[in-house]
Amino acid sequence: MSLMRHALQISTITLLLHAAFGTASALAAPVAKEARQLHKRYSIEQFMATTSINGASFSRDEKHILFNSNESGIFNAYTIAVQGGKPLALTKSSLDSTYGIGYFYTDDRILFTRDKGGDENNHLYVRELDGSEKDLTPGDKLKADFAGWLPDGSAFYVVSNERDPKFFDLYKYDAKTYARTLVYKTEGGMNPETISDDGKWIALSKTNTTSDSDIYLYNTVTHETKHITPHVGAASHNMSNFDPASRRLFFASNAGGEFNSIRTYDLATGVTREHEKAEWDVMGTSFSQDGRFRISVVNQDGSSVVRVVEGPGEKPVILPKLPGGEMRGTTFSASGNLMAFYINGDRSPNNLYVHDFKSKQTRQLTQSLSKEINPDDLVEAEVVRFTSFDGTVIPSIFYKPKGASASAKVPAIVYVHGGPGGQTRRGYSSQIQYLVNHGYAVLGINNRGSSGYGKSFNTADDRKHGREPLWDCVEAKTYLASLGYIDPARIGIMGGSYGGYMTLAALAFRPEAFKVGVDIFGVSNWLRTLESIPPYWEDMRKALYDEVGDPGKDKDYLIATSPLFHAKEIRKPLMVIQGANDPRVLKAESDEIVEAVKKNQVPVEYVVFADEGHGFSKKKNQAEASAKILKFLDQYLMPLEPVQQK
Repeated sequence: MSLMRHALQISTITLLLHAAFGTASALAAPVAKEARQLHKRYSIEQFMATTSINGASFSRDEKHILFNSNESGIFNAYTIAVQGGKPLALTKSSLDSTYGIGYFYTDDRILFTRDKGGDENNHLYVRELDGSEKDLTPGDKLKADFAGWLPDGSAFYVVSNERDPKFFDLYKYDAKTYARTLVYKTEGGMNPETISDDGKWIALSKTNTTSDSDIYLYNTVTHETKHITPHVGAASHNMSNFDPASRRLFFASNAGGEFNSIRTYDLATGVTREHEKAEWDVMGTSFSQDGRFRISVVNQDGSSVVRVVEGPGEKPVILPKLPGGEMRGTTFSASGNLMAFYINGDRSPNNLYVHDFKSKQTRQLTQSLSKEINPDDLVEAEVVRFTSFDGTVIPSIFYKPKGASASAKVPAIVYVHGGPGGQTRRGYSSQIQYLVNHGYAVLGINNRGSSGYGKSFNTADDRKHGREPLWDCVEAKTYLASLGYIDPARIGIMGGSYGGYMTLAALAFRPEAFKVGVDIFGVSNWLRTLESIPPYWEDMRKALYDEVGDPGKDKDYLIATSPLFHAKEIRKPLMVIQGANDPRVLKAESDEIVEAVKKNQVPVEYVVFADEGHGFSKKKNQAEASAKILKFLDQYLMPLEPVQQK
């Protein structure tokens, strides 16, 4: 869950466990019946037996696929045969999450990344053929990321902030000796994003605000830098790739419109053209290793739609049609004969598949859902919309528990995503499915400020945090009550990161609205959060100040919108979850809000994980958090309000 737009994606939080709660007093009668249990309810152990997997890279002989899995309880890099079989762990970390990046082009070495306890100071490693591991970016308090291969695999690029914590310089590493050379020294807030295959051009990104950005081109021969996206008004320009011939740069932009389309910049003529568009955001595009295929992804009303075209004429490729969800994470082998991809649905987590274009056969390689869980006991999500207080239409993803009806009303949770500019989307969420499996309706709200619904909607929360976006969440209660099977007296709010801030804001600024709140590493004090932005987010600092507030200039405003300074208003039960190593929302944020709310004599439960950062990466912690959260909800939200017998 990201606290800031364009920040690194962090592991999805998995939560919620069932715990029994005693019945009401015999002297009281409930106002409604509980929803009839028409399905099996599953324990947290059964949900945790589900495996999370991601990533895909073909070996040089195209017989194996590298991917990441938390089967052991923490993410490690695994390989699996294209013909199927049992996955083999290539890394075996028991302390820190490890993510495979890809095979080397010439042998079976792999590159992978790892941080320490969720501190986000990732290093780049190589796993040698003998199984030994080598840190290619040694040092303390530095952050490094893989930045791409040369076409022949003789070298690869890495960005690192070792010289200056605020800036990421670009290096080229020899694939045999690991000797490196500095390619580009980052200055002036322009960050290297992608390099042309001929090595002549480096595309640089510059963040102006959270809704406005630019692209520059650096010529490695002449050392000249050129601005290629001049525009009027706010517009985002997000890098994709150079084409394999190093003639054009592909990028996504919403300049001149509401949604992102794919544009191209001709390196020889300087002409920019629109290349691909949709009625929604085209999130980006990429090429297969041999340049034969181009892949793009459309964010279509909260779902991912993959498009693949082939050859210079960009003939649409007929993709395999499989039940159970949407295609994600498409990757081609070097020859272009094989395609690895994931299928992800509301009731099915990521499963890895491989498609052979010659034989036209598709093979499923993994079965991620716990064998003890029947997907028929889980629920399909529904895209819904409601009208907020000022007429703004709010899109949301809704999960209705089985057995809910007008005669068996259920409690509900308004679930707020991270961000500020995140989005709740379709797809498997063990957190949400577990909650729904135990009788809670969940509305994944995409309040104003969310991405995916146009530029105007995305910027509608600027300088309004704690107000209009929060009021959308309050209006969600009216929508839920209108459904007829939600008990309006039993509606809570929860969320992680920015969603945690919204939870605290709801309890502090609209204390009458929700019955409980669950804050997962959320901001309580904007002044501290904005002053303690990690150095490697320096390019985002001004942008975030522009959207949320400048702690040097807008102190009064930030105090007015920070729940910590209004904690005396919080009168409803609150749970707070925090990672001790969180570099984005410091532990002090949660310490102080918990201490302040306890003075109100209301129930407060505080859970700190010593080996986590901004999100959960370990199953044991997910399970513990799940147990505590659902016990908290079952105690303070699930019970029906009693009425006294006459």
